[in-house]
Amino acid sequence: MIFLDTSAIYALADKNDPNHAAAYNKFQNVLESGETFLLHNYILLESVALFQERLGLPSAVLFLRNAKSFEVEWVDMELHEEAVRELERIGKRGISLVDCTSFIVMKRRGVEKAFAFDPDFQDQGFSLY
Repeated sequence: MIFLDTSAIYALADKNDPNHAAAYNKFQNVLESGETFLLHNYILLESVALFQERLGLPSAVLFLRNAKSFEVEWVDMELHEEAVRELERIGKRGISLVDCTSFIVMKRRGVEKAFAFDPDFQDQGFSLY
């Protein structure tokens, strides 16, 4: 299982993103390997907001319709509160609540690799795919 971050999702969708070609190749490799992608609903929300603003509503809706291909962990109040505590603990301006939620989900599920272009995953002890 590989965690799927917004940075990779957006790079896949936007052909003008500097990471688009790398994202496409990595995504194809994961699909061919039979691995599954894990994300949480805050990633869905963050990605849709980016798509809607930068690529338009049709792209956002298309992503949402195709997201059923991924394993989605739904954030409950307990996870949300733990992520808020983690955000406070890390105390770094560039790390978001979404990032903290991702780190917790990955730790809980034993996922070590993130398909991401965000170095904060490595800073938190995960490897980038």
